[in-house]
Amino acid sequence: MKKIPGLKKAALTAALVCAAALPAFAGVVQPMTRVKDIATVEGVRENQLIGMGLVVGLQGTGDKGPMAMQMMSNMTEQFGVTMDPKQIKSKNAAVVTVTCQLSPFVSPGQNTDVLVSAMGDAKSLEGGVLLQTPLKAANGRVYAVAQGPLTLGGWSESGAAASAKKNVITVGRIPNGAIVEQGVEMNYAGNGVINLLLRNSDFTTAQRVAGAINQKFGAVAHASDPGRVSVNLPPSYANSPAAFVASIENMTVRPDAAAKVVVNERTGTIVMGGNVKIGNVSVAHGNLSVRVAEGAAVSQPSPFSDGRTVVTPQSDVTAHEDEQAQLVELPATSTVQDLTAAMNAVGVGPRDLIAVLQAMDEAGALHGALVIQ
Repeated sequence: MKKIPGLKKAALTAALVCAAALPAFAGVVQPMTRVKDIATVEGVRENQLIGMGLVVGLQGTGDKGPMAMQMMSNMTEQFGVTMDPKQIKSKNAAVVTVTCQLSPFVSPGQNTDVLVSAMGDAKSLEGGVLLQTPLKAANGRVYAVAQGPLTLGGWSESGAAASAKKNVITVGRIPNGAIVEQGVEMNYAGNGVINLLLRNSDFTTAQRVAGAINQKFGAVAHASDPGRVSVNLPPSYANSPAAFVASIENMTVRPDAAAKVVVNERTGTIVMGGNVKIGNVSVAHGNLSVRVAEGAAVSQPSPFSDGRTVVTPQSDVTAHEDEQAQLVELPATSTVQDLTAAMNAVGVGPRDLIAVLQAMDEAGALHGALVIQ
């Protein structure tokens, strides 16, 4: 073994042992996965609903703005009481937005959860009750109606000189708080064709899904594009397309994915795909630390003199560079797992590894897409 100047022999030995002990990937980096976990059926989806309502029963923590007073005035008018919004003085109500996800195949009369969020300057929705609020879709039609007491995941207590709060208290939920008034028609087997939409578009995965379906049901499926697999409904399932979809969903395939390394420089997070390969490369990374200390010196004049006291700022700047260059050589068959094991053995942290990966990508030694967030 050649001695590399400035590198501790023990650290180098540990790096090479760790890299050699790791099993090399034999082209199989993805497990067998159900079709229902990597694809969805076109036409079967959730729908977003939104509404604006009024939460009442707050203990003086509601809105102070005119919007809440106007809504209270409009509500009292519906019950035969006409009131000027300027005459309403209350902090026990808050204007909120109410949102929910309308699940597919729901029927009128079923319930769904809703999320309630304060719109104005309300300090807390604790103890509040949402009054009946219609929930509309993007087409302007009402699909559900929400009402009920809020459940918050926090609390707030305050005294004369101190206060304590846990979690967010201006957002709450109402479990099963919305009643579905009308469902959304889901046409997922139109013209006898069912389309499977892959969550991660990939030519290889789409072809594998189509091949698995054809192996079981005959030549009924083909990959239209990297994100879509079209399946013709077999005649034996003409009257029960749901049973055919259930049979497809529980089939297992081995998905594929492009080699990719995702780096988040803000948090120092690195996520590497197992199929990323590294070319023959030597990596050296040195650490440079700079310390700046600020201080002040006071110049005091002699007694009975005409001088003035002067404060002079002083900066002490010191720099230290690690002279022990950490050099690791990896063969052309190495993977990112080998690189991380070698870097960990010589004490390279995640943020230093980000710089190493960026340099390797510039050198053309990183065979995969480097995504920086």
